[in-house]
Amino acid sequence: MTKLLEAPTTNRQPRQGRGTGPGGTAPTGSGRRPLAAAFGLLTSPKYGPVTVTGLLFVAIFVIGGFRYRGFFSGQVFLNLFVDNAYLIVLAVGMTFVILTGGIDLSVGAVVALSGMIAASLLQTGWSPGVVIPIILVLTSVLGLLVGLMVHVFKVQPFIATLAAMFLARGLCYVISQSSISITDPTFVQLAVSRIPLGAGLSITPSVIIALVVVALAVWVLHGTRFGRTVYAIGGGEQSGLLMGLPVARTKVLVYVISGFCSGLAGVLFTFYTLSGYPLTAIGTELDAIAAVVIGGTLLTGGYGFVLGSVLGVLVLGVIQTILTFEGTLSSWWTKIFIGALLLVFIILQKVLTARRR
Repeated sequence: MTKLLEAPTTNRQPRQGRGTGPGGTAPTGSGRRPLAAAFGLLTSPKYGPVTVTGLLFVAIFVIGGFRYRGFFSGQVFLNLFVDNAYLIVLAVGMTFVILTGGIDLSVGAVVALSGMIAASLLQTGWSPGVVIPIILVLTSVLGLLVGLMVHVFKVQPFIATLAAMFLARGLCYVISQSSISITDPTFVQLAVSRIPLGAGLSITPSVIIALVVVALAVWVLHGTRFGRTVYAIGGGEQSGLLMGLPVARTKVLVYVISGFCSGLAGVLFTFYTLSGYPLTAIGTELDAIAAVVIGGTLLTGGYGFVLGSVLGVLVLGVIQTILTFEGTLSSWWTKIFIGALLLVFIILQKVLTARRR
């Protein structure tokens, strides 16, 4: 009996051929696992859109690098952050709101209002150390009022933020109907300052501020109870209430965060333009929403990442940079490309969430 049992293992050699691995062993499936993992990543409603955004950014940047001389330089990449630092901050605040299933149409008008307040107060001799905190407090209070309208009075976020948009834009004209220049030495210094990174590369202080805001937002969303509640509300507000989560407080606070980020973005924008103007940032709220959606955040809430929103801003920035290098196309082509991308990503979100169900 022992010999019969040992015979197949000692005398029979494994046959190597089709369907066997090296040395004649049967396939373990490990070769297929990376492909399956990649496919699962791309088809996930949570990670799929942001992965596609990252691949899209790399593809557009590589195409620009092959088409235009000097496009691959490090400074061109850093300028995406320099030119869009205020939009990154704006997109961070918008991400919090959209994650809960809301929307904020007032952010562009609040950016303009922040610039007008800064320019008018600085012109009368106020110190920047006083002006900037005042702006952040006022815009946060406006966000608080919007949050209370949404939660306490059950006003739809679209209507509540639309009212805030008209209010902020109207206040800009109350302050002044024309442009106000900023000549304060501190603001001028921040506008022209460059932080060297070596090898001829540099960034502005606005980029540092934007990256700090991004880092704080990532920590809040993924490392605190507040952040988990934001995702829970987007996944289902009633479920959050049943779990005993502070839904009311969180819904109000996300609009406060959006108002704060809008005020800070307005301050960063004044560093960029050194002026306040009532018509500033018209349509910027749509750019922020587009960046967040292209970055993979689901419009109905529950899925999304701050870093994805940053990628969305960079995609918009690299499209604008390519048009600048091209030199023969109107800047309106940026809006056309953004609109097309927005439609594609909304369809992608619908398909991925439908597959999950």
